[in-house]
Amino acid sequence: MKIKDKIIICLISGITGVLLCMYGFVDKYYDNANTAYQVYLNGEKIGLIADKDELYNIINSQQETIKSKYGVDAVYPPNGFNIEKKLTYDEKISDTKSVYNKIADLDDFTIKGYVVTIKATEENDDGEIIPKDIVLNVINKELFEKAIERFVVAFFEDEEMYYNYMNNDQTEIVDTGKIIETMYFEEDITIKEAYISVKEKIYTDEIELSQFLLFGEETEQKKYTVKAGDTITSVAENHQLNAKELLIANPIYTSEENLLAVGDVVNTTLIDPQITFTYEVHSVTDQEQYYEKKTVYDNTKPADFNEITQSGVVGITRLTEKYKVTNGEDSEGIVKIAEEVIIEKVDQITTKGRRNYISGSYIDLGGDWGWPTNSGYRITSGFKWRWGKMHTAIDISGTGRGSPIYSASEGVVVTAENGKGSFWSLGKYVVIKHANNYYTEYAHMDSISVSVGQNVSKGTKIGTMGDTGRSTGVHLHFAVSVGEPYKGGQFFDPLKLYK
Repeated sequence: MKIKDKIIICLISGITGVLLCMYGFVDKYYDNANTAYQVYLNGEKIGLIADKDELYNIINSQQETIKSKYGVDAVYPPNGFNIEKKLTYDEKISDTKSVYNKIADLDDFTIKGYVVTIKATEENDDGEIIPKDIVLNVINKELFEKAIERFVVAFFEDEEMYYNYMNNDQTEIVDTGKIIETMYFEEDITIKEAYISVKEKIYTDEIELSQFLLFGEETEQKKYTVKAGDTITSVAENHQLNAKELLIANPIYTSEENLLAVGDVVNTTLIDPQITFTYEVHSVTDQEQYYEKKTVYDNTKPADFNEITQSGVVGITRLTEKYKVTNGEDSEGIVKIAEEVIIEKVDQITTKGRRNYISGSYIDLGGDWGWPTNSGYRITSGFKWRWGKMHTAIDISGTGRGSPIYSASEGVVVTAENGKGSFWSLGKYVVIKHANNYYTEYAHMDSISVSVGQNVSKGTKIGTMGDTGRSTGVHLHFAVSVGEPYKGGQFFDPLKLYK
């Protein structure tokens, strides 16, 4: 055999011997190694234990108070807890109870529940839309679903309307009536199972959760004890609410006509809905068209002649509309689908004599104030408290974008511009000064057709209806004040002009 071959054989024999020794050492090591479990909390080592099941059992058995409070069968380690299996030869094994104590001192235990995430937005004082996410912990899905139902039902004057929709049992519209076409939340709401720290707020009561959804973080709700003479409307106004808001806060009452008993305790907390519930309505209604009182002068009659020569007849127009209701408030943008005259309006005509007067005749529309829009309108919001602020106008909708807006009376235009700065929310708006220091304001207009200093008559077209500024739909914001608005003038209900 060559020397080279002998060297190779020796090397192979040597390497094989080394490997056999190493295998024997490793085999002996693992034969003598112990199985243990390294416990971590928030990335830090807490201890090495022999039995992980024993640790879980101790955690669960030591937390009877938590289980009783939340009505659960099991309590779990903190969210930062982790445990890994390892083999150890000479490391010291910790007492399981001492590891439990360290965990209890350092962090909070958890229970199984559900995390609800509401992806919402809100508008700041500058009109900017910013994120406003809400995260809620609930003990189970059923509790959240029941709380949501309580929240939703609060915004229905007639609960039956909601349940008929949910049960697919709505009555078909024959002549007049309304049905819900769809309902939804504006926000993206998700719910998923999770381990929740018992130190966090976990809702276990559907009423408490529904109250949060209605009132927000208001921890102390305001209460009022009814006195003699109180009504739903008077209590609401005295607490800067409108009647509908008071009814939402007190579902025991179903109508503004409900009687209050002396001694009843009423919730007067301002509602602050945390989510936005919307339902869309298909509505068919009959709207009365009130006749105008016209005066005709007859030069052939004596001056003291005064006689109704044509009786007035109230007309009826059948309107088919679609609109949204958001958190109990009708939307500003009503879409008119159809308009049908059921009974033709007939104006009342009074004939007066004008003998000995200058010749000629004219038509008197009656009264100093005219309505600022076309017929087929609907008042979507009145002069009232709304979300804790006074709505110092009425909102008129239903006649559509680009429909005419008229001067309510004779006067001179003092403002005609697109609102800027603190007035940006008005959008395009017009202010007219009238006799006796009255002012009328017309806001959210799509276009303006008058200019400052221009004299206008009652019925002069001053622009068209739109949704400029802070507006959720096409409508007219119509306000009336004694004194110039925003310069010391006092607003009052515009409907008082027509009584």
